[in-house]
Amino acid sequence: IFMKNFTKGWLALTLVALIGCAASTPPAVGVWGVEMNTPLGNIPATLTINEDGSGSMGADQLGEAPISGITFDGNGVAFETSIDAQGQSLTLQFNGSIDGDSLSGEFGSDFGSFGVTGSRQ
Repeated sequence: IFMKNFTKGWLALTLVALIGCAASTPPAVGVWGVEMNTPLGNIPATLTINEDGSGSMGADQLGEAPISGITFDGNGVAFETSIDAQGQSLTLQFNGSIDGDSLSGEFGSDFGSFGVTGSRQ
């Protein structure tokens, strides 16, 4: 009887631990104040990354744009957005990582790539 109860208790505890791990929020979820180091100079922006894979990017010089295709991989995050760059639509692909409340990564585009750094707001 002891072994049977012990086994049931162990299975229940393991299941709770697995569900807790699976349900944890990815580190990238949140609102981020970032600075994009572009060829036109540094541009401050706000990234909003939601757990459901939706989000947005806003910057005074670029306006507001939805971000799509958000993927989470441990501390990594990737997504895509399209912005209006002087009358032309420019697609940007972001790849970056989260370290606590810091974000760093890179936007790639048809015109090259540029670095991005930021912190959680």
